[in-house]
Amino acid sequence: MQSARTVPKKPFYAHLWVQVLIAIVFAVALGYFSPARAIAMKPLGDAFIRLITMIISLIIFCTVVSGIASMQDIRKVGRVGGMALLYFELVSTLALFIGLVVGNLVHPGSGFNVSPANLDAKAVADFAGQAKAQSVTEFLLHIIPTTVVDAFAKGDILQVVFVAILFGLALSALGDRGKPVVTLLDSLAEVVFGIVNILMRLAPIGAFGAMAFTVGKYGVASLGPLARLIGTFYLTSILFVLLVLGLVGVLAGFSIVKFLAYIKEEILLVLAISSSEPAIPTLMEKLEKLGCSKALVGLVVPAGYTFNTDGTSIYMTLAALFVAQATNTHLSLGQQLTIFAVATLTSKGASGVQGAAFIALVATLNVIPTIPVAGMALILGIDRFMSMFRALVNMIGNGVATLVVARWEGELTRDNLKENLAK
Repeated sequence: MQSARTVPKKPFYAHLWVQVLIAIVFAVALGYFSPARAIAMKPLGDAFIRLITMIISLIIFCTVVSGIASMQDIRKVGRVGGMALLYFELVSTLALFIGLVVGNLVHPGSGFNVSPANLDAKAVADFAGQAKAQSVTEFLLHIIPTTVVDAFAKGDILQVVFVAILFGLALSALGDRGKPVVTLLDSLAEVVFGIVNILMRLAPIGAFGAMAFTVGKYGVASLGPLARLIGTFYLTSILFVLLVLGLVGVLAGFSIVKFLAYIKEEILLVLAISSSEPAIPTLMEKLEKLGCSKALVGLVVPAGYTFNTDGTSIYMTLAALFVAQATNTHLSLGQQLTIFAVATLTSKGASGVQGAAFIALVATLNVIPTIPVAGMALILGIDRFMSMFRALVNMIGNGVATLVVARWEGELTRDNLKENLAK
């Protein structure tokens, strides 16, 4: 009897996370020693992001439609969506509050004594033109695309999810007559995930291009004057993940540290490219491997990129207080609570896309006329470095949210979740 052949262990350099990490190190070195060449690497990062984002809508559509159509209990769709939204609002609102508290305790903008008259208002003018605080009605109407094709053409994740839910419910109602379409979509999803696996081999190149551009364009030296704000935001983000999300993980029956180790490739990728959207496909795939159903992953993860913006929430209240403190603008408790209330709405939809959180913050500050919006010019140069951790916390928060909802639904037990994370 022949002994079973053991699968040879991959050398450490063959792992994607190691390759991405090495690429980041080389990118930082190039950006520091040869900024001009580093800036020229930008197309590598942009090309990789476009390669991944071009198929995200298709992945989400196939996953959501197939998952809903195969559900025995359609009421589960509404239940999962309701629980996910409840969780999103509770945690993201807590993140906004934490940013507000930290800003008041640390005072990262104190000592700048910047006169609004000396600020470059033109630098923020383009962002101010894009900034617009949406009403609840406008936000809800935006979920409905002009046409079905328009949702895919724009790549609006929430609109794609909306279309996919309707399509899935209609297929489910057809019963056996809809099975051929479901089978086709399942096969299409496998092909698309196969494409993702091919494209992810280019992740080190994309990470190199994006990080080299960031360091070459803005320079490590640019972090100096605003080190207090960056350090405060980074430390707050880390503590939020380890303590707040860590506590959520304990209550749900898993270790946040083990989960972070499980998604280390996605973490490094998001840090390098400062955007969380390209990590969606592989994050969804890994969550399914942990035992979450395809339908639940397809509903929670894409919706979370709009409604569950923990990193963006911390940034918005903290940065708003920084601008006020740096320009010696006194904010009453009522004004701070107004910023908090407005940010609960403007922070939605500010995940994934680079610069979206900055625009959302400009829209928030427009509500408080006493804060000079031109003050945003102070942090414009370091926004790329801030966006790294914004996107990272957003991505981790969505992964944790999916596991929590899956536990609520009984799809996972503490034992099998711990066992799968330990593999």
